[in-house]
Amino acid sequence: MKRRVREQKGILGICIVALFLLLVIVFYAVIGEKSYISVQDNLDLFMAQFAMLKNEGIFFTHGVSAPFLGGVSRDVLPSEFSLYTVLYMIFPPFVAYVAGYVLKVIIAVISCRLLFLDIVTPDEARFYNVFSTGPKRPFQEFIEKKKDPHASNLASLVGFLYGVLNLFPAFGIPFASVPLIIFFLRRLYKEVGPETEALRAIVKGRRWLFLIFLYPFISYFSYLGFFILGYLFVAIIWLWIKDKKLSWSLVFALILLGIGNVVFEYRLFSMMLFSDTQTIRETMVQTYLPFKEIVGESFDIFVNGMMHVDDLHKFFVMPVCLLYLLVLNVRYIVKRDIKGIFTDYYNLCFLILVFNCLVYGLYYSRIVEHVIETLIPPLTGFQYNRTIFFNPFLWCAMLFILVYRLYLLGKEIISDHEKRHGARSAASYGVLGRALVIGSYVLIMVAVIIVLVSPTKYNDLYHTAKLTAREKVFGHENDALNYEEFYSTALFNEIKTDLGYEKGQYCVAYGMHPAILEYNGIYTLDGYLGFYSQSYKEAFREVIAPALERVEPSRIYFDEWGARCYLYSGTDLSIVMATKSMTGVTDNDIYINSEALKNLGCKYIFSRIDISNAEDAGITLINTYQNASSPYTIYVYSL
Repeated sequence: MKRRVREQKGILGICIVALFLLLVIVFYAVIGEKSYISVQDNLDLFMAQFAMLKNEGIFFTHGVSAPFLGGVSRDVLPSEFSLYTVLYMIFPPFVAYVAGYVLKVIIAVISCRLLFLDIVTPDEARFYNVFSTGPKRPFQEFIEKKKDPHASNLASLVGFLYGVLNLFPAFGIPFASVPLIIFFLRRLYKEVGPETEALRAIVKGRRWLFLIFLYPFISYFSYLGFFILGYLFVAIIWLWIKDKKLSWSLVFALILLGIGNVVFEYRLFSMMLFSDTQTIRETMVQTYLPFKEIVGESFDIFVNGMMHVDDLHKFFVMPVCLLYLLVLNVRYIVKRDIKGIFTDYYNLCFLILVFNCLVYGLYYSRIVEHVIETLIPPLTGFQYNRTIFFNPFLWCAMLFILVYRLYLLGKEIISDHEKRHGARSAASYGVLGRALVIGSYVLIMVAVIIVLVSPTKYNDLYHTAKLTAREKVFGHENDALNYEEFYSTALFNEIKTDLGYEKGQYCVAYGMHPAILEYNGIYTLDGYLGFYSQSYKEAFREVIAPALERVEPSRIYFDEWGARCYLYSGTDLSIVMATKSMTGVTDNDIYINSEALKNLGCKYIFSRIDISNAEDAGITLINTYQNASSPYTIYVYSL
């Protein structure tokens, strides 16, 4: 009976995660497409891309154009051999989006649980001793993962924290899977060993090698895969020096992981290796900073993170982890255990974290960029500062090590004093010990709550709950657009029917994201993409030249970056708003070269702005559209 209770305690973390995910599913099922989903780099980008793939039926098609930016290659869109893409093949877009969130949390919990429980095996007990106040002794009774439910619970809950971090939604699953590839590589190295010969290493490690080959199915090369290969290469060299033998198993893992990336993202590699088309990435202007500002940038990213990986560590996890970092290493110094400083996993995680921040800063160094351009020309313009994307996991890994050692200390206090003084006199110490055990759980849950209730850009749960409550409970009208309103499918279906719109008729959007048209099956000459031909950018620039000449910040934004190939205002910095009102628009005139737009094959202009100089601009209003399902008023013009 006691054993059964202990085993049940080991699934406490899983039960908490399952309950949370059940509530999330019910929450989104009830609110549905009236949920408030983040727009920037999400609804205005990847959601529209997946919708285009589905609308056109071109997930697996080759040699075809995607219906935006005048017809770019389908190969620039996400690979069909990706778990996240598969969700959009199977489900409607909104359901796929929610399923992606749920899967992200599940994968994060499984990945962290596997990795962390693999680390806290008896042979790793020596790392605990720096936190112990009692004599050194075996800790099998506390550390053996099958006998200690607390290890499983803590690992699951830290995985839960990692899973609910509101990182870049389209890459939530790749982020969540980072600990999984570390687990695969660790088990391969441990089971095969560095002394195993090359051919025997393949046979002995075939299971892990196969899983490593498949790993890119849940990852993403440009954001994470490239850097995982880089870290693995460094690890091979490091372990070769340490073991004085080359680990053939890890060498084969490096090869198979590279092949797996090529296989699962073959479209990307085909463009990278075999296309000679000059893209906008080659003409994007890199910002360079002086050394002092580079240091400042590195420190800022260490403390604050960045938009796509806003993990909120600065509010709780970072102060707690830095305090323990100080205690840990002072303890090592007092014990004169210098070797321990360099072999503790906690210090290793912190070292990698700092390294990632330094790399982020060095990205803005002209000297470093020149060296890369000279030595590795294909990497010119590559955003190698994405090493920062691994920092959310590293903060979580450090937190796990901290709370697990805190828990062990609590168990040690209780056990030591019971043995020395008997259970009766150990009562006060038992309270202290239990407080430390409970505290290990509390630290994690505080971090989780901070993430769930913080209004970060990608916290869809928070924004949906808040804005829905304001509207339904307090009767306050929201100016923000929910998912259904943002895309307004019913309204655009009505417009297409009235216009007799046919596939292949290219259009542009004014005063709204082109993604809205793309999602609704309308072909666009404009769009948002960080990788399209420079020649098309130049052709589209002729269209918007009159606006760019009037607003210098817009000219710089387009000429030096250009990923948002939009119609710009000739007065306002931005007229594209994910709001019901258009209060930011101060000028209803449009400034375009209508002849250049006509030469690109434009049929219609869909506008949220009633254009006041339509006749002068060479365009004609066809009709104005509204319906009760949408807050939009859409003005459709022809050239």
